[in-house]
Amino acid sequence: ALRERGSALARQRRAAALAAPAASGRGPQSLVRNHGRLPPAPAMSASQFVNRSAQEHLLYIQEKVNPILEALVTAVLLERPDDPAFFMLKWLCEQTKSLDGQDRAGGSPAEEIEALRAELKRLKDQKTELEVLAGSKDEKSDLASPRLDGKSDKSTKADEDEDEDEDEEEDEEDVDQVLPDPSKMNRGPRQSVSAEAYGQWNKKTDFVAPVYEKTANQQARIAKCLEPSFLFSALDPQEMNTVTLAFKERTVEADQLIINQGDDGESMFLIEEGAVDCVIKKDGEERVVKTCGVGDVFGELALLYNCPRAASVKTTAKTTLWELDRETFNRIVKDAAAKKRDIYTDFLKKVPLFGNMEPYEMMTIADALKVECYEKEGETIIQQGDQGDRFFIVLEGECEAKKAFVTGQEPSRVMTHKVGDYFGELALLKNELRAASVLTAAADVKVLYMDRKTFKRLCGPIEDILRREAKRYDSPAAA
Repeated sequence: ALRERGSALARQRRAAALAAPAASGRGPQSLVRNHGRLPPAPAMSASQFVNRSAQEHLLYIQEKVNPILEALVTAVLLERPDDPAFFMLKWLCEQTKSLDGQDRAGGSPAEEIEALRAELKRLKDQKTELEVLAGSKDEKSDLASPRLDGKSDKSTKADEDEDEDEDEEEDEEDVDQVLPDPSKMNRGPRQSVSAEAYGQWNKKTDFVAPVYEKTANQQARIAKCLEPSFLFSALDPQEMNTVTLAFKERTVEADQLIINQGDDGESMFLIEEGAVDCVIKKDGEERVVKTCGVGDVFGELALLYNCPRAASVKTTAKTTLWELDRETFNRIVKDAAAKKRDIYTDFLKKVPLFGNMEPYEMMTIADALKVECYEKEGETIIQQGDQGDRFFIVLEGECEAKKAFVTGQEPSRVMTHKVGDYFGELALLKNELRAASVLTAAADVKVLYMDRKTFKRLCGPIEDILRREAKRYDSPAAA
């Protein structure tokens, strides 16, 4: 009994000895640390642990993440890509490659090759993941529209055909409602003509142009302003006189709207005095695309192409205008231009120089050609030594080229130009002075011509032919 009591007291003492260090934070682990000569770990509360983790995360973000994000956002804002996600992924890949290249700079060739292989494998894996992701999206889109309406394949196909027919009908109805692209309308007059359509619903009747009396000086000023336009260059003197008399005078105060964008075109205008701004309204904002002054023509495109007004026109000062109505424009100006195109195109087809041109190119040249008439024999068309600014084609009659080989010498005939022959191209091709004079060899000669700018723009396809055929001037034929 005494031995058992002694054993119980010993166990109690050992238990008390173990309990005391645990209460003071010096348990078995602390003893192990002390035995290993390590300082005891301080106790940490949950809030202290959370604060410490937040500080570490914040420091990591500031030092590691923010620089990358700032550079990435800057690159995105500078480039403004259509697909930002792909751009950012590509940018990150490029940055990774550059950083890897810096880390490998000091390595051996074998290490660099191994690193490149690892980078290539990583990029291939990324590509595979993206392809899988794209494929899963396509499958979801295909599965997202199952036939829940219970219709058979035949009925579904019939419905699809019916929908297509309806879409085609809607497209045909919307063709005339499409506005022309304003950016294209601002590139100057187009070199083509579209005729008014006539039929049972729009019969062509006899037409008499209106007449508004004008002084001879006013008619001359109107005609001079219209002559540079390819539309009015097709008019003969009688037609030009009819058109100038059909212009109606109109005075408009400053800051008044003459044409409203989107409206149907009923008239074209010529500015006698004052100025106007051509304004395009897009996304709620108005932008001035052109300013027209004295002698300028506007509003003809809507009449020419049978389309709505592409821009609004507003006066910037008190303005005096000459207004020409749609009916007169269509019956005289447009018909004359279309007739001129047909005649000149048929003529150009007979000229070997233009034989290999496309029909559209030939019609474009026909629209750009102007006619000049010479009533007497011996009239000078071009003069030797002058600056060349025109290219000519003989339309009717006959011309002859004369050249003075020595200064002061009487010019001698070196070549004869008949219907379909051309001349004046050397000065334009070589930017040289006229090498010879060309005069009419008979009365009532008509020549077609185009200026230097038009020649350079439209005759590119035949420029090589013109240069090759220039050798004909080296051995001129006698008359």
